[in-house]
Amino acid sequence: MSALGHYIEEEGIATVAIALIRPQAERTRPPRALWVPFELGRPFGPPNDPAFQKRVILAALNLLDAAAGPVLLADFAEDDPREAPDERWRPPLAWQTGDGALADALDAEMQALAAAYARSCTERGRSTVGLSGLAPAAFGEYIGAWLRARSSKDAPPSPVPELSPILALRFAVDDLKAYTLEAAIAGGSRPSSRQLGDWLWTHTAAGAAIRALRQSLLDDADERAKLIAGMFLVPALRVG
Repeated sequence: MSALGHYIEEEGIATVAIALIRPQAERTRPPRALWVPFELGRPFGPPNDPAFQKRVILAALNLLDAAAGPVLLADFAEDDPREAPDERWRPPLAWQTGDGALADALDAEMQALAAAYARSCTERGRSTVGLSGLAPAAFGEYIGAWLRARSSKDAPPSPVPELSPILALRFAVDDLKAYTLEAAIAGGSRPSSRQLGDWLWTHTAAGAAIRALRQSLLDDADERAKLIAGMFLVPALRVG
């Protein structure tokens, strides 16, 4: 989008970009850009904070009145207030490593989180679970079948007719992440995204299951499976 701004401006339309990755904005040199120190996917800051988001938007639009240029990259002065950890937050559970199969541990964990997930949906009046089109029990079962298969060759058939098995897995994993994180925010506390991420990826069967799938599929003979495993299952900051 930063590079596209130059072409739009050639048609006489002023542009402002909001940049989440500063080095990229420095390389592409958009006509005007506001760099914001937020995590990827949150260009306007934390969710459910319209006053803060309005400040971000106004800071970007104010660049249209700036005399500096023709290339202007300004920094937003505030950090995401939700990045401060909430000391009141307690994870709904901690996965205990045992002798059982990871698929069984995932099934048990999803059942243990069911009440917290339902409470979270009631409190917020919505859920982001649903990308796969499957209910939690169904996408949990499908992920468990993949964990037992360990390769695309032995993969279970897709439970969604219009999706291939590997694409159904990708969407099921997205739903699993949403299910687990939404269960974790039930109640009055407001954990930071770092707190939630640390818990998901290091203290849950869901995180361990997704990591295991990623690792096995990266060694798979199917190139599409490798691509999806490498790009969509585990965030880059959580690889390793």
